[in-house]
Parts: sequence; C-alpha cells; structure tokens
Amino acid sequence: MAAFLLRRLLQSIVLLGIVSIIGFTVLNLIPGGPLAQYALDPGMTEADRLRIAAQMGLDRPLYVQYLEWASRMVQGDWGTSYRDGNAVLTVIARHVPATLLLMGSSTVIAVGVGTWIGIRGATHRNSVLDYMSTVGAMIALSIPTFWFGLIGIYVFSLRLGWLPSGNMYTIGDGSLLNMLHHLIMPSVVLALVHIAIWSRFMRSATLDAISQEFVKTARAKGVPERRVVMKHVVGNALLPMISLAGVQVPSLLTGALVTETVFSWPGMGRLFLDSLSYSDYPVVMGLLMFSAILTIVANFIADVTVALVDPRIRLA
Repeated sequence: MAAFLLRRLLQSIVLLGIVSIIGFTVLNLIPGGPLAQYALDPGMTEADRLRIAAQMGLDRPLYVQYLEWASRMVQGDWGTSYRDGNAVLTVIARHVPATLLLMGSSTVIAVGVGTWIGIRGATHRNSVLDYMSTVGAMIALSIPTFWFGLIGIYVFSLRLGWLPSGNMYTIGDGSLLNMLHHLIMPSVVLALVHIAIWSRFMRSATLDAISQEFVKTARAKGVPERRVVMKHVVGNALLPMISLAGVQVPSLLTGALVTETVFSWPGMGRLFLDSLSYSDYPVVMGLLMFSAILTIVANFIADVTVALVDPRIRLA
C-alpha cells in the first residue's frame, strides 16, 4: 500500500510539473504577451515598454523566466496581480469559497439524483423511467451548459420570478437564506450534465453487478430483492463510481467557468475570464495551477479510497 501511495504521489508531482510548463509556455506565446495591457496606453512608448519588460524580467529567455517563477511558486510566492497589485494567492483565495460552494452543491445533486436514476433504471430495465432517463441523458449531454442557464434565467427569473437571475447575494442582504436562494439555479444547471453522466455510469455498473454469480446465489437463497440490491448490488456498483468522482473534477471546473459567467457568480471561473481579458497573466497562471492541484488531489484521493475499499487493488 505504501508503494502504491508513493507511486501515485510521484506521478502527481510529475504531472503538475508538465501542466505548469505547458501553461506557462502557452501564456507567454500569446500575441502581446504579459505586456498586452500596457499597449492600450496611448502614451506608452517603445522605450517605456522595454523598461517595464526589464523590470518584470520579461526580457530574459523563457526557460529562465519559468525556472524563476516555479522557484517562487514552490516557496509560496505565486506572483502579483497586474490588475490591483495584490498577491495572486490573495486574489484567488477571495473567489475559491464561491466556486467550492457551487461545485459542492452541484456534486451533491448530481451524485444523489444520478445514483438513484442509474440504480432504478438498471433494476427496472426497459421501463418508462429507463427510457426517459436515457433520452434525458442524451439531451443533457447534447446541449451546452450556458443554454440551460439562459433558459433557466428566462423561465424562472424573468417569466415566473421565482429565482434571482444572478450574483451570489442580493445587495444589502447577505443572509444564508438569501445566498441559498441565489445558489439554487446555478447549482442545478451545473449538475444537469453530471446527472446524465453519473446515471449512465451507475446504470452500467449496476447491470454488471446484477449479472455476477454472488447476486444469483443470494436470490437463490431467498434473500429479499431489496436486500440483494442494497447490500450486494449497490455496494459493488459504487466502487467504479469513486474513480468517476475524481475524473469529474475537471469537467466540474469547466462547467463552473461557464455557469459562473452566465449567472455572474463571483468564483474562480468568472475571475479567470476577467483576468484573461485584462491580460492579468499571473492570476491566470495561478488559477491554472490551483485548478490542476485541485484536480490531481481529487484523483489521488479517489484512487486511494478505491484502494482502501477494494482489496483486489490494494493487494495488487
């Protein structure tokens, strides 16, 4: 088990290094580069631009810039925002809670609803619910997330007036109830695609577990069907779902970026787009690395959890 954990940890560190190299290189090769925002100043001369580049260390070779940036990052210095002069970690920290709240609530909805639909569809194959869930999953996977968001705003905010159209709070009202009221629509919209994915995987895993010999043996012994499903089928079907939960983190972050933009939710996704439009590259790079770390940690936890739960992986 210790060797497994060490191997996964080393793989995660190598992967994080590769992500940082690719991200740093791509950002610095974008036309205009980190100095793009200074070009908007009509009074900026070429001499001024070169002086600023020298002060920021941008006149040195790219690999030297990367090594210096990586060295500072390991020490906890992720740079300074071009936009407001604050530390990158401070800027990100202000937006992380909103994104984690949105991702957490949508994950709870997706796992709860998707698991129930998947198990119900597998235990009642070819039923009306099974066909409806299949069609619904195809529709959810075929339509962009922002479209669901816009339809939700039109129906539930503009037409019915049940839910707010955006933001995390109503101005002047920062209560928990008000925040939950604003959270309903973006979390449901973000969860829709993941409900479709989770239900399809859960249905497949449940069908696979139902076909196993131990389930047939339990039924032959006269064990009640409900107990067979809950004790023998669901327990084994959930094992591959643990790995799926880790894999879903990148798609959750991507969906959160779109959802936060549509609903003006003050999270990391909204911050990423704002920073990218302002050419605030230190913040963009910081968000990229934070997202990569979050994804790697989630997958590491999922792999370790599967190894602890499933003795076959642990012994292997």
